Amino acid sequence: MKVMIPSALRSYTERSEAHAQGATLAALLDDLDRQYAGIRFRMVDEQDRIRRHIRIFVNGVQSSGLAQPLAETDEVIIVQALSGG
Repeated sequence: MKVMIPSALRSYTERSEAHAQGATLAALLDDLDRQYAGIRFRMVDEQDRIRRHIRIFVNGVQSSGLAQPLAETDEVIIVQALSGG
């Protein structure tokens, strides 16, 4: 399925769009990590939770967590929040 990559993570993919597979969001991120080593750690913490500054949308709806089921026709958009002071 199509995965839109934020600019902060494009150093891994070298493009704004990637393709990955998985029955759940966790499996999709694992597949992305197999293709682009290290990218999953930038999105998921050591407790296996989506990091606070990352939002993942499936078909335009914010994901409820890594266990969210996915279909082959879904579109996943990864957004990285900006912070500063």
